[in-house]
Amino acid sequence: MLETLLIRSRAVPPEPPRRRGATSVGPERDRFGVLRGVLSAVPWLQVGLGATIVLLAAMVPWATDRLLTAMDQQIIAVDVRGDFVGDSSVAVERAAGAWIGKSYFATDLAEVKAELERRPWVASAAVRRVWPGRLEIDIREKKPLAYWTDGRLVSRSGELFLPPNPEVAGRLPRLAGPDERVREVISMARTMSDQLAGYGLGFAGLSLEQRGAWTLTLSNGIEVVLGRDKVEQRFERFITVYENRLASRVDEVSRVDARYSNGVAVQWKSDVATAAPKS
Repeated sequence: MLETLLIRSRAVPPEPPRRRGATSVGPERDRFGVLRGVLSAVPWLQVGLGATIVLLAAMVPWATDRLLTAMDQQIIAVDVRGDFVGDSSVAVERAAGAWIGKSYFATDLAEVKAELERRPWVASAAVRRVWPGRLEIDIREKKPLAYWTDGRLVSRSGELFLPPNPEVAGRLPRLAGPDERVREVISMARTMSDQLAGYGLGFAGLSLEQRGAWTLTLSNGIEVVLGRDKVEQRFERFITVYENRLASRVDEVSRVDARYSNGVAVQWKSDVATAAPKS
C-alpha cells in the first residue's frame, strides 16, 4: 500500500523553480484589459457631436456680433404715422430726429418708444426698424373726454393730462373733482348723460366737491344740485319733476335743488334777474 502511494506521488510533475528577481505581469494585463473595455464602451460619436455643438454654440454670439457689425449702418430717416388732433406728425418726426445718425442695430427701440410717450398727447408709440436704415413709428393719441379742473383734459381711459394746446379738443363737457376720484366722476357722468339723452336733455358738466356734494349742469344752462347722499335717487326725482312739470317751461328755469325728501326747489330766471342789484 505504501509503494503504491509513492509511485503515484512521483507521477505528479514537479513545480518549476521560480527565478529570483522575476515579477508577474498578470495584474498589468488585467488593468489594460479593463481600460480597453472602458474605452470601447465610450460612445465616441456622440461625444464628438456634443463637443461640436458646444463649440458652435460658443461661436454663434461672436459670429452674430461680427455679422451685425459688418451690416450695421446709420439711421437715415424716420417715418411717422397716426391720426393727429393735438400733436402733429411733423412735431413727432422732429422729436424722433434725435435718433437719425445713430446705429441702426444698436439703437434701443424701447428708449425711443418711452421718449415719444412722454409727449402730452401721445397715448402709445410703436417703433420698428425698416431695412436698410429707417425707423417706422405709429402714434396713437389720447382721446379727450372732457375738460377737467384747472384747464386740464381727461382722456376716455381716465388719464389726466395738460397739453400746451387743450383748446384743440373742441367743445367738451366739463368735469371737476378731486384727482383721485376722476374715474368715479367719469362713471357718474356717463350714467347721467345717457339718461338725460332719453329726455332730450344735453349733458354739459358734473362737479364733485371735496366734501362729496354733486352738482349737475345741463347743456341748456340749468344747474341741478344733488348733494352728497342718495344722489341716484335725487337725480331720478329731478327727471320725474322735469318730465311732468318743467319740460314746458325749461327756458325759464335757472336752478333745481333736488336735496329735498319729497320734491325739488326750482329757482326761476326771473327770480335771479329780480334779485340782481341794479347798476
